[in-house]
Amino acid sequence: MKIACVEPLGISKEHFEELRSEFLNSGHDFSYFMDRKEDEDSLIKRMKDCDIAIISNIKLRKEVLSECKQLKMLSVAFTGLDHIDLDYCKRNNITVCNAAGYSTTAVSELSIGLMIDVMRKITELDHVTRNGGTRGSFLGKELRGKTVGVVGTGAIGTATIKLLLAFGCHVVAYNRSKHDDVVAMGIEYVSLDELLKQSDIITLHVPMTSETHHLIGARELSLMKHSAILINTARGNVVDIDALAKALKENAIAGAGIDVYEAEPPLPLEHPLTKAPNCVLVPHIGYASREAFDIRADIVIDNVKNFLK
Repeated sequence: MKIACVEPLGISKEHFEELRSEFLNSGHDFSYFMDRKEDEDSLIKRMKDCDIAIISNIKLRKEVLSECKQLKMLSVAFTGLDHIDLDYCKRNNITVCNAAGYSTTAVSELSIGLMIDVMRKITELDHVTRNGGTRGSFLGKELRGKTVGVVGTGAIGTATIKLLLAFGCHVVAYNRSKHDDVVAMGIEYVSLDELLKQSDIITLHVPMTSETHHLIGARELSLMKHSAILINTARGNVVDIDALAKALKENAIAGAGIDVYEAEPPLPLEHPLTKAPNCVLVPHIGYASREAFDIRADIVIDNVKNFLK
């Protein structure tokens, strides 16, 4: 079969060459690309003759997939699959495998980092210090003792809970169903509204579905404490960005830490959050750690090998 990795995925050329030799020895053709192209023409050129394609979070819509007549399998180097036209894949018997679990630690650690950054104003005070300023009268807040609401208790949400407990936080959770391992940690499941009302910090860890689109909107933000902060390392459209920007500008909530957006960065300069106060923005880095990328490479290649078997 013809296999193509259509983007680098953080894999070195040397590692790619090792993989190429391994697949060739098994009777398969393996090609790879050391640059990332997201336009449809480039994707079609790289994928059109492939039986198997490896890709991460580049959008793959019907217009591209319909040109790939030989495609039988997509090995997606990403946890979420909302950027793939899954309906088309299902209709055309294209197997789609994700890379579940590769970034669990990376995303949960970033969530904690954003909480601390927002509460201690690390990013903001770095700028102050570099420009000759001082602490002034600023007093930050500690994680210890805070009530943190975890929305979504899958692998990443559960990993985040473990870190929060180590920091001495009181944790409450919301999920469609209760998970026994979370309950065993002494975590109480509550309704989303109750979680929003109780929490000093809300951290989001749900997938992007029709049910979670704008799960946090103007009404939900109005239920939060004025002193509360919102962390989103899940999916951008889980939050109504316009409503969040408005809440921040009106001091309806105290701050936010955001890693995900309606579309992948770069953000337009007029994006609502770029001018919002008390808001730390990072360009979707939750999954991007050296350790996570190494795990991801192993998962996507193993998915291909298992499909070939």
